Amino acid sequence: MAEGSKDQGGVGTTDPEEDSPNMIVYRKIEDIVTRIQDEKAGGVAIRTVKSFLSKIPSVVSGADIVQWLMKNLSIEDPAEAIHLGSLIAAHGYIFPISDHVLTLKDDGTLYRFQSPYFWPSNCWEPENTDYAIYLCKRTMQNKARLELADYEAENLARLQRAFARKWEFIFMQAEAQVKIDRKKDKAERKILDSQERAFWDVHRPVPGCVNTTEMDIRKCRRERNPHRVKKSVYGVPDDGQSQPSPIHISSQPTRKPTKEDVQKEITFLNVQLDRHCMKVSKVADSLMSYTEQFVEYDPFVSATEPSNPWISDDTTFWDLEASRDPSQQRVKKWSFSLEEALKDPAGRDQFLKFLESEFSSENLRFWLAVQDLKRRPLQEVASRAQEIWQEFLAEGAPSSINLDSHSYERTSQNLKDPGRYSYEDAQEHIFKLMKSDSYARFLRSNIYQDLLLARKKGKSLTGKRLTGLMQSS
Repeated sequence: MAEGSKDQGGVGTTDPEEDSPNMIVYRKIEDIVTRIQDEKAGGVAIRTVKSFLSKIPSVVSGADIVQWLMKNLSIEDPAEAIHLGSLIAAHGYIFPISDHVLTLKDDGTLYRFQSPYFWPSNCWEPENTDYAIYLCKRTMQNKARLELADYEAENLARLQRAFARKWEFIFMQAEAQVKIDRKKDKAERKILDSQERAFWDVHRPVPGCVNTTEMDIRKCRRERNPHRVKKSVYGVPDDGQSQPSPIHISSQPTRKPTKEDVQKEITFLNVQLDRHCMKVSKVADSLMSYTEQFVEYDPFVSATEPSNPWISDDTTFWDLEASRDPSQQRVKKWSFSLEEALKDPAGRDQFLKFLESEFSSENLRFWLAVQDLKRRPLQEVASRAQEIWQEFLAEGAPSSINLDSHSYERTSQNLKDPGRYSYEDAQEHIFKLMKSDSYARFLRSNIYQDLLLARKKGKSLTGKRLTGLMQSS
């Protein structure tokens, strides 16, 4: 990989973007990493660890790095040192030798330092062709430590489909790289393989990990200069065609999903089924129809009778709105939605009267009781919650309501520590039940239709009520 000649130039090379924010951060990180590796100046000892039937060269433990950071950077909290070390690892300056996730652990996990050739300060922007060559190389080497992870195998398949026309060229490049690597010393080859893998763990991270190179200020600045030449890891000439990246497509998790994972996914998907995804045009139409529907009820847009109390000193309009004898405009508003009907005290009374005629008034009385519970003083909540349970949900309750098993179980669990929102699930279920069933029949019932027609015929007695209100004032 022509590393020897570039290692020395990785640190001291003058970069045209030296003043960029990322370069300032890189230089500070590289100063820390250089000090950690300098054993003569009190750095961490880099050693060879004996393993079963093999040796692991040039490694340090995570605990040693954490101790050095705390001692030399005046850090008192170990968690802060671990966080700083994880940030350094996320940029690829240090990496675990047996894991693709670039984090620092305060234990005996073995880490290795990245070659300066692969440091981010060299402004790497590898192409997908480079990544394809790297994955092909891995498949050609019969080493257990070089086997592709599941997400890498999926990425290789996507790249092979994306670069089908030039795959033979990519394969030949990978073969040439493998032949060069086999001429190197075994220990050196092992170190270079791990450093190369860590480089791609930064630029093509494991799904779910943060990509520290994706949203890069430095990259955004370079995109403004289309004549800048991109660097290739393996010396592959760029044909100038920027391929859409097939790598950043969501893939399946690497571990086998458990029963709990599947249950969580099912729950999540069921919630998504209840969500209504609409086009922006439909949302705009809905907003316009809502505005047109309520325009006559906005006293700042439409004239109110007898006068607008927000402008004049006459409060008769508010008195009429609070009256139990509704106007035709109020009765018409009940048909907009069940929420509007329940907001109006008169509409609530009429709906309750209709439910009593159908022998299902317990649904609305339960809903109103829960609404009242939410406004009760805290010291009364527990006792009132138990009263509601005994009246509507307990076995043999005088006003038993029909709940589904899920809402019933959730409510019974919530009542072990009763609060204002213990009946939230049950209330929502009952509201949906009334909205889909009873409310539609209420709008078609004689109770509502007679009231609406009577008001349309002018039997609302508005004039008499106005006279009475004026006399009483």
